[in-house]
Amino acid sequence: MHRFQLIIIPFLFLIMSHQSFAQISVRGGNDLEIDYSNPRTFEIGGITVSGTKSLDPNAVALLTSLSIGQQIKVPGDELTSAIKNLWAQGLFSDIQVSFTNIIGNRIFLDFYVEEQPRLSRFRLEGVSKSEADDIREKINFYKEKIVTKNLLLSTKSVIENFFVEKGYLYTNVDIIQKADTLFKNHVMLVIEVNKNSKVKIRRIEIEGNEILSDRALRKALKETKEKSYFKPFQGLAKFALNFVKQGVVKQNSDTLPEMIVNHFSERVKIKIFKSSKFLHENFREDKKLLLSKYYAKGYRDARIVEDSLIRIDEDEIAISMKIDEGNRYYFRKVDWIGNVKYPTAELDRILGVKNGDVYNPEILESRLFMNPNGLDVSSLYMDNGYLFFQLTPVETKVENDSIDLEIRIYEGQQARINRILIKGNSKTHEHVIRREIRTRPGDLFNRSDIIRTQRELSMLGYFDPEGMNVNPRPNPDDGTVDIEYEVSERPSDQIELSGGFGAGMVIGTLGVSFTNFSTRNFFKKGAWKPLPSGDGQRLSVRAQTNGIWFQSYSFSFTEPWLGGKRPNALSLSTYYSIQSNGRQRSDDSRQSIDIFGVSLGLGKRLRWPDDNFQLYQEISFQNYNVQNWLTFQNFNQGHANNIFYKFVFSRSSVDDLNYPKSGSQTTLSGQFTPPYSWFNNKDYLNIDSRERFKFIEYNKWKFTSAWYTPLIGKSVLYTKVGFGGMFRYSNVVGDSPFERFYLGGSGLTGFALDAREIIALRGYDDQSVSNEGRAGNAANQGGTIINKYTMEFRYPFSLNPQAMIYGLTFLEAGNTWRNLDSYNPFNVYRSAGVGVRVFLPMFGLLGLDWGYRFDDIPGAANMRKSQIHFTIGANLGEL
Repeated sequence: MHRFQLIIIPFLFLIMSHQSFAQISVRGGNDLEIDYSNPRTFEIGGITVSGTKSLDPNAVALLTSLSIGQQIKVPGDELTSAIKNLWAQGLFSDIQVSFTNIIGNRIFLDFYVEEQPRLSRFRLEGVSKSEADDIREKINFYKEKIVTKNLLLSTKSVIENFFVEKGYLYTNVDIIQKADTLFKNHVMLVIEVNKNSKVKIRRIEIEGNEILSDRALRKALKETKEKSYFKPFQGLAKFALNFVKQGVVKQNSDTLPEMIVNHFSERVKIKIFKSSKFLHENFREDKKLLLSKYYAKGYRDARIVEDSLIRIDEDEIAISMKIDEGNRYYFRKVDWIGNVKYPTAELDRILGVKNGDVYNPEILESRLFMNPNGLDVSSLYMDNGYLFFQLTPVETKVENDSIDLEIRIYEGQQARINRILIKGNSKTHEHVIRREIRTRPGDLFNRSDIIRTQRELSMLGYFDPEGMNVNPRPNPDDGTVDIEYEVSERPSDQIELSGGFGAGMVIGTLGVSFTNFSTRNFFKKGAWKPLPSGDGQRLSVRAQTNGIWFQSYSFSFTEPWLGGKRPNALSLSTYYSIQSNGRQRSDDSRQSIDIFGVSLGLGKRLRWPDDNFQLYQEISFQNYNVQNWLTFQNFNQGHANNIFYKFVFSRSSVDDLNYPKSGSQTTLSGQFTPPYSWFNNKDYLNIDSRERFKFIEYNKWKFTSAWYTPLIGKSVLYTKVGFGGMFRYSNVVGDSPFERFYLGGSGLTGFALDAREIIALRGYDDQSVSNEGRAGNAANQGGTIINKYTMEFRYPFSLNPQAMIYGLTFLEAGNTWRNLDSYNPFNVYRSAGVGVRVFLPMFGLLGLDWGYRFDDIPGAANMRKSQIHFTIGANLGEL
C-alpha cells in the first residue's frame, strides 16, 4: 500500500496540473468579445510572453509551436496544443493565454507564465555522511534545477526506498522549501529524514501448508529470517563440544566430510551471518524459493494466495503467508521429437525420468540443460559441436495427476571453431594465455573445454576470476564460431614482508616474488616496467633473519612451459641458512647448524587418470654442518649430506587460488635417499654418529586430501586430512635425525629453521605437540609419524582482488609419534578458534587466529589455554 501511494500521488498531481489550462480573456484593445459557442478563424497577428523572470520570452514563444500569420480557431485545438507544449516543459507553475487586440481577422495573443522556482542549495538532516553521499547520487540535485511538486514527491520516494532497502521500513521524509533571499526565484530545500529503527522480523506465520512443515518453509527463505535470540556461534559451540567429547577422528574417515557438511547445513550456516531485517526485494525472491520447494515435490500448482506485513511495534514486524499447495503431479510419458544424432534410449538414460516419477521441474531442467552432478542432454550435444542445438520441453497433456511431456529438439549442424580471440590482457603475453586454452581453431565446438579453460586461466593467478568472461560468436552461415576469452589483469607479484614469533624467537622475512616474470625480455629496452613480465615465469628471492642467531637466504626460478609446447615446469632453487647461539665461529662454545641446498625439479600435467592430475619430480642435495647442536637425536657434531629423489603426485580441481569455493586437492608425495646401508659395508653397530649420518638415509611419505564445499551464499566449508611418515631402510642405522615433523603453533617457518618440517596446530605453543615431550626439551626431537585433521568454515567479507578478506572458524586436531609402534590416529590434541585472512596482491596472505586448546601436553602444564597467532605471508605447513 505504501508503494502504491507513492506512485498514484504524483500521477494525480500531474492530472490536476494539466487540467489547469487558462481561459482566453480580453485584456484591453477593443470591446470585441469572442463567442465561445461559435469558434471563429483568426490569423495570428502577434505573440507576446509576459511574466518571465529568467527565461527568454522569445524562447518561450517558440515553445508554443505557434507562428505569426498562422490560421487558428478561437477557441480551438491550436491554443490547447500550445498550452500543453508549455506545460510539457516542466518550467511553469501557472499559464494563462489572452488576446490583447483584434484587428479585423487578426488576433494578437499574450501568454502569461509563472516560472517554477529553481534550486539554489539543499541539505540533508538525520543521516550519516556516507548515507548522505549515496543519497546525493540517487537524487541528482544540482544548482538551477527546477523545483516542482513532482520533483519533491519523487525525491521523497527515492529516499524512503533507499532506507527501506536497508531495513528501515518506516522511514519518514519531509522536504521543507524556503525562499532564498539571495537569489530571485530560487529556493532552498531542507530534507529531514527520520529513519526510525531498523525493522526486524519477529515471526513468520504460514497457513495452508500440510505437505511441508513451517520449519521447512522458513528454511527455504534464504534472506528472510526470523529474529534470532541466541548467540550467533551457539551452533558451532555445540559442535565443538561434541568434537571435544568424541574426537573428530572417531568418525569414519570416509564419512567425515559428509558428516561436517550435514551438520553445518542443518545448524550453523543459516544462523551465523543471516540478518532478520526485512527487505522487499529479498522477500520477493524468497517467495519464489519457497514455491520451488513445492515444485520439487511435484506440486506444480502451488502458489502463495496472499501475504501481508503486520507491524508489531516500532522495530518489529510479522510476516503472514497463506499457501494453496494444490495437487501432486507425476510424469507419465516422455517423447523425444527431432533427435537424429543420438537415439531415444540414450536420451532417456541421461534424462533418467520414468513413468510414475514425481514431477520435478528442477530435476528436469538440470538434466536437460545444466547438471552439476553429471552429464545432461545439452552438454551431450554441445560437447560434440552442436552449438546451434535447441531443446524445448512441452507439456502436451495434463490429465488428473499425470503429465505427458514432449521434448522437441533442433540439432542443427555441428560448428567448428574458426578463431580464438583474447581481450583484456594488458600485461600477460598472449602466448601465455593461448597455451592454457583447450579450444583450438578447427576443432568441434566443445562447451566442457571452454569451462575447463576458464578454470585453468583462473588458476594462473594473473586474472580476476570475477572479471573473466567467454563470448562465443557463432556464424550460422558457414557453421563456424569465433570464441573470445575476456580476461581482467590483477596484480600477482608480491613483496613479502613477514613477521612473527616462532621457535622462541622473532623472525622477520623480506622477499620478492614475481609470478609473471619474463627472462626473454630481460635485456629488451623498455621492458622494465618496473621488471620484464608477461611470460608466466616465476622468480623469487627471499631472506629471513633474527639478527646474529638466524639467517636464511633462498632463490628460486620456475619456467612453467619448458620448450613452450607442453606444460612441463622446470624449477631450480638454492638456499642457505644458518642458526646459532650468537657466538663467533672460532668460539668453542658456539652452537650452530649451517644448511646449504640446491634442487632441480620437473613438473608435468598428466592426461591419465584424468587431466586434473600432475606429477612433480625433484632431485636435491643438502649439506648440514652441525657444531654442538643439541636438537637432533644422536647427532650434534659433523657434516651430514642429504641426497634425495622426490615425487609429488597430485590432483586438483579447485576453482580459484586465493579463495577456492569448490573442488578438492589430493596429494601423495614420496622422498627417498639411496639405501647406503645396503651396499657400503659399514659396521653401523660400531661407528660414531658422524660416520653413521655422513650420508643420511630414509624414505618419507606424505598424504593430504582437502575438500572445498560451497555452502550458503559464498561461504565455504574447508576440510583436510593429512598423514606423514618417515621410515628406515635398516633398523641398525636407525631413524634419520633430520627431516622430522614438529607440530604446534603458527607453523611460521614451514621448513627452514634446522632441517625440521614445522606444521601448524593453532591453540598450542610452537612445535610443542608431541607425546614424548615439549619443544625446547631434550626429549622433544621431533616425530617420524604425524596426523593432522583440519576443518574451517570460511565466509568472505570482500572478494575484491585488490584486498580479499574472509573470516573463519576452525577445528583442528593432530599429534606426532616417534615410531609406528606408538602410532594411534585417534590419540590427538584438539583445538578450536576463529580467525581472519587478508590477501593483498603485493604482500600475500596476512593472518590472525585465536585458538583455544582442549588438551594438555605432557611436560607443558603451564602452557596457556589460548593462543593468538599472527603471521604475514605465513605457511601453515603442507599438512
